[in-house]
Amino acid sequence: MIVIAGHMAVPPEERRAHVAAHADMIRRARNHPGCVDFAICEDALDPARVNLFELWENDAALDAWRRVANPPASDAPLSAVTVRKHHVSHSGPPF
Repeated sequence: MIVIAGHMAVPPEERRAHVAAHADMIRRARNHPGCVDFAICEDALDPARVNLFELWENDAALDAWRRVANPPASDAPLSAVTVRKHHVSHSGPPF
């Protein structure tokens, strides 16, 4: 499994539009073969923070998605981008 997770800052007055602009891409990603989950959403506490989470079955699925993702053009300046790719060798119930 591959996890892409992290967050970034967007000017608070542009955050809602920035997240909404990605709705079509999120829908397409969730329907793409090998996508387990995909989310871009507003943070509940920080008015500038946008959270990103992707879960893919493997690198091949992620690479195939990246070739067709076609993210929306966004004029919102991104800052404090902290997003990492993680290779997961084992998963299980959280409790």
